[in-house]
Amino acid sequence: MKGGRAATVVLGAAAATLLLVMVAPAALQRMQDRMDHTVRYPSGAAAKADRGGAAPGWLPDSATGVALLGSDRQGDRLIRATLPERALPAGCTAGRPLGDVHLRAPWFPSDAPQRATAHCGLYDVALVGDQLYGWQDAAVVAGSRSSGPVTG
Repeated sequence: MKGGRAATVVLGAAAATLLLVMVAPAALQRMQDRMDHTVRYPSGAAAKADRGGAAPGWLPDSATGVALLGSDRQGDRLIRATLPERALPAGCTAGRPLGDVHLRAPWFPSDAPQRATAHCGLYDVALVGDQLYGWQDAAVVAGSRSSGPVTG
């Protein structure tokens, strides 16, 4: 009987460990997202459908793995999305960054400003493979309000 009980304990511990390995990363990701106020969406269409998420209008509906981070400061934002087309969205224009990155998130690379080559609305963006990384600077947003409407 002792051998059976030991096997049950070992199998139970293995099952608990396996469950922890499977569930822990998702739980940790949700905890991190709550701490830094990241909102995630499965698609660009879902992000734009959520009026509280503040997804930019230029984000393609076909984008996947969308992550958005906003701040208490009006206008500072980060975005990351996978673009299956591996091309910048329609309406984006080439250019050097206009604003600075004021927010930090574990999913946003620190070298994004050095890789930025375009503007999508009020966002400075870098397209790295199929990953779009963008940021919006509150000062640029405020400046656009005084100089005229810019959609973004």
